Amino acid sequence: MILYLLAIIAGFVILVWSADKFVEGAASTAKHLGMPSLLIGILIVGFGTSAPEMVVSAIAAMEGNPALALGNALGSNIVNIALILGITAIVAPITVNSKIVKKEIPLLLLIVLASGYLLFDNTLTFNEGLILLFGFFSLIGWSIFAAIKGKGDTLESEMDDELIEHAMSLKAGIIWLIIGLVLLIASSRLLVWGAVGIATEFGVSDLIIGLTIVALGTSLPELAASVIAARKGEHDIAIGNVVGSNMFNILAVIGIATVIAPMNNIPFEVLQRDWLVMLSLTIALLVMAYGFKCKDGKITRIEGTILIVCYVAYNTYLGMNLTGTL
Repeated sequence: MILYLLAIIAGFVILVWSADKFVEGAASTAKHLGMPSLLIGILIVGFGTSAPEMVVSAIAAMEGNPALALGNALGSNIVNIALILGITAIVAPITVNSKIVKKEIPLLLLIVLASGYLLFDNTLTFNEGLILLFGFFSLIGWSIFAAIKGKGDTLESEMDDELIEHAMSLKAGIIWLIIGLVLLIASSRLLVWGAVGIATEFGVSDLIIGLTIVALGTSLPELAASVIAARKGEHDIAIGNVVGSNMFNILAVIGIATVIAPMNNIPFEVLQRDWLVMLSLTIALLVMAYGFKCKDGKITRIEGTILIVCYVAYNTYLGMNLTGTL
């Protein structure tokens, strides 16, 4: 038991550090190779912070724990919106200025709805995994197009500032990229081993462990990136990081895990409970980010508090189910 707990703690610490170095190295390398700052912000930072979810889920699927992989992806999306944006908005209310980010949020909603359609029969087949991956590569294509057309977007200027602040040579960028990736894989393997061990010890399903402990741990890079960005006034990086991560989690993380280990007999509560919570939070994010006629597109401290309350309520509900008090 103690060994499993130590594995989870060590896995989380190394995972967060290596994910940060991986993203910094990848962003610096991409900049040296001539990639536009806006595209780095959309692809490298937005998707790169989901590297822990991808590696953890892929390893879980390869080791015969696809439920942990699915729970990690759905749980991370819930953590990203409810907890991370909630905390970030309390630290510094988030104003959404980027036109690209405002286009990504409705796209995220469509992706969430599509995932619900695939989950409706309580299975995820190999072909459905390929469909998700096709959607991911299509998203990359759209991101490249949006970056080319979006010159002058506020996200671009914020990303320029970040690249200047964390400037490094091409050699250093490649070294940190490799070190970050190697440690990312090693720490993910350690984390999965500890999480499965804890689940076995307590008789808790891999799905619940994925939705809670693993989802929270693999989302820590997004938390750090969003809070730091918001404190610097880089609001579009803060929210764009979460939106990009959530799209990545559904299309790439679930897609890769499903291709490795197709999932049969997925518990119905995944669609009825976890997917529904993710959908509701995504709709709430859309309303807050756009504002519509009632207010400007801004996530206020009050709304951030509401999001955190939703996260606490969701996890309390999971806990009450486990203890049989519901």
